[in-house]
Amino acid sequence: MRNNDWYLVTATKSKGQTNALTAAWGAFGNLCEKPTMTVYIRPQRYTKKLIDDSNSLTLTYFDFAKYGKALGYMGSHSGADDPDKIKEAGLTLTDLNGAPTYEEGRYVFVLKPFFVQQLDPEHFLDQELAKACFPDKDYSYMYISEIVEAYEIIHD
Repeated sequence: MRNNDWYLVTATKSKGQTNALTAAWGAFGNLCEKPTMTVYIRPQRYTKKLIDDSNSLTLTYFDFAKYGKALGYMGSHSGADDPDKIKEAGLTLTDLNGAPTYEEGRYVFVLKPFFVQQLDPEHFLDQELAKACFPDKDYSYMYISEIVEAYEIIHD
């Protein structure tokens, strides 16, 4: 992943409320014989509550040159305070087989988390890195998720 490979992490609560956050930290891999994606979400993020409630999420990648501003907006506004932030960012919420994503997206991964753990500052081998990345001590939760489906959205 490169620094401008931002994506939206999106979840829909069991009562139908959808929210997303912009993310850049993550990794594809294989764990427990499953294709996986690991994402890191800070505890105060509103979308975390929706993921925990629904036990599913999607990752949607965009053409950064075209949608970087929208991704920036999504990352700097909370769905708890701004329930219409998806619309205000200029994105169009849709779904693929019931999984929330965006008409403007390019690649979509539907994920089912099977492991979650908050990063522990004592386990950082480089304490300066921990201080630099988490100056407010709001250590991210690591969600390791099985990739259940993957899509490429073709735009005309």
